Amino acid sequence: MTRPWNATHPDAHLPKALQGLRIPAVGSPLFIISVPALVIAQCKSGIIGSFPALNAREGEGEHPLLDTWLSQIDEELDRHNQANPDTPAAPFAVNQIVHRSNARLERDIEICVRHKVPVWITSLGARVEVNEAAHSCGGIVLHDIINNFFAKKAIEKGADGLIAVAAGAGGHAGPQSPFALIQEIREWFNGPLLLSGSIATGQAVLAAQAMGADMGYIGSPFIATEEANAMQGYKDAIVDGTAADIVTSSLFTGVSGNYLRPSIEAAGMDPDNLPSADSKSMNFGDGSSKPKAWKEIWGAGQGIGAVKSVEPAAALVDRIAAEYHAALAKLSGA
Repeated sequence: MTRPWNATHPDAHLPKALQGLRIPAVGSPLFIISVPALVIAQCKSGIIGSFPALNAREGEGEHPLLDTWLSQIDEELDRHNQANPDTPAAPFAVNQIVHRSNARLERDIEICVRHKVPVWITSLGARVEVNEAAHSCGGIVLHDIINNFFAKKAIEKGADGLIAVAAGAGGHAGPQSPFALIQEIREWFNGPLLLSGSIATGQAVLAAQAMGADMGYIGSPFIATEEANAMQGYKDAIVDGTAADIVTSSLFTGVSGNYLRPSIEAAGMDPDNLPSADSKSMNFGDGSSKPKAWKEIWGAGQGIGAVKSVEPAAALVDRIAAEYHAALAKLSGA
C-alpha cells in the first residue's frame, strides 16, 4: 500500500507517540530483564523503552509495584525533559500479556489507564477491551504477531499498529522470514508496523524500513547492558554468543522460542535432543511465563553476534544510532 511520505518528517504518518525519535526503534519488553532503570535509560537515549507489566511483582496485600514503577518512570522522565527541553526523552511502553491465564490483567490495565501510559504493547491474544482501555487514556496499541492471519485479527479488534515477530527473534519468535511477513502485511495494512528478529545494528533498523516496516524492535542486545536485570552470566553469554548458539524449542514454555545453548547445557540437557512440550503448559496466573524449573534457561535472538561488550544502555543506543546514520548516508551517496 502507498503511504504518505514527507521528506522533512518521514515519520509524519505515524501516531505522535512514535514520532521524533532519535532513531526509529523500540526497546522490546524483556521478561524479568526490563525494569525502570533500563526503560528510563532507553527513553533518555531517544528510543522508546518498554517493560512487561508482569515484571513488576509484589507479595499478596502489598501496594501494586506496577503503580510504583510507573510513577518512578513518569517522574524521572519529567525531570529529564525539564532539564533538557531541546532533547526530551522518548515515550515509554508497557507490555500487557492478555492471555486468559493472566489473573492480574484487569488490575494492571486500570493502573496503566490511571498513569496514561502512551504506548501499550499487547501479546498472546488480541482483546477489544484492552485496546479500548488504552484509547480511553490517549494511548496507542501495538500488538505483536507472528503471521498475517493474527495481524488481521489484531487490527480487526482495534489495535493501532503491529509488531511483526519474525524468524530469529528472541523469546517466542515466529517462523517466517521478515521479507515474507512484512510484504504480506503491507499488502493491506497502512499503519504503524515494527519488525522484530535479529535487529541488533543500525543497519538492521534501516533494512527493516527498506522492507516496509516503520521501526525496528530491539531486544537481545539490551540484555547485555548495565541497567538490565539479568545475571552476569546471562550478559556474558550474550556477549560471547553468535547465531549458532541459539536453540529453538517449545519445551520451556509450551510455545516455540529461542534460547541460549550454554544455558540449556548448564541445566544438564542436550540442546540437540530436546523434547517438545504441550502448549497447555503456558500459564501466566502467577506472573510468570516460565516454570521455575527453567528459570535459568535464557532467551535470546540470533542477532547477538553484534554485541561485543556489556555497556550502558545509552552507549548501545549511541552505537546503533551511529550505524543507522552511516548506513543511510552510504545508501544515499552522501
